[in-house]
Amino acid sequence: METPRKQAGLSTPQVIGLVIAAMLLTMVVTLLVVRSWLFAKPFEPVVLAPAEAQRLEQKLARFEQGSDPGPMHQPEAERPGVGELRAEPYTEDDLAREIMLTEREINAMIARNTDLARKVAVGFTTDLISLHLLIPMDPDLPFVGGKTLRVRAGATLAFRGDRPVFILRGVSVMGIPLPNAWIGGLKNIDLVEVFGAEPGFWQGFADGVAAVEVGEGSLRIQLRE
Repeated sequence: METPRKQAGLSTPQVIGLVIAAMLLTMVVTLLVVRSWLFAKPFEPVVLAPAEAQRLEQKLARFEQGSDPGPMHQPEAERPGVGELRAEPYTEDDLAREIMLTEREINAMIARNTDLARKVAVGFTTDLISLHLLIPMDPDLPFVGGKTLRVRAGATLAFRGDRPVFILRGVSVMGIPLPNAWIGGLKNIDLVEVFGAEPGFWQGFADGVAAVEVGEGSLRIQLRE
């Protein structure tokens, strides 16, 4: 007489063990997701190398003075003293109308504001500006009180034809893209084209810009005369 074969399969203790393991794994993954969403670590402020910091200071000095920073080129005896204001002959040149900044330079300038240093980050890729915000929530709010909200946004910025183009690509909160209806139906439309015909910010922006170029880690804007 043949001995009956044991039916293949998992025993009751094995099934219970697998269920417990799956529950524990789900709990761990959920905790990690909640921690990364609601307890986001602050950004590390960008610190420029000495050479980068010097270049940024030269650019800022040129923006403030409207031309190349005079004190760098003037003889020592001709430089204005501390607190002394000197009127120089007014001039304009194309170089003064060009704004060129790198992603690191802009993030370093943001980091100078202690309230924004660890909450805002800007990124540049070809024709795209990306923004990442960490927004602390009011402690009195239910569920998310005292937590940190992650917000991301992206927009195309380019120059096509004879006018700049600004297209909002989307906004996401906690990694979830917001519906177009929740952001006023502004997603994937050229805001300059839609609003540039009416007096206001977008018309002034379009009329004042002669060229825009967003590259990998850099931004260049040429202003009109």
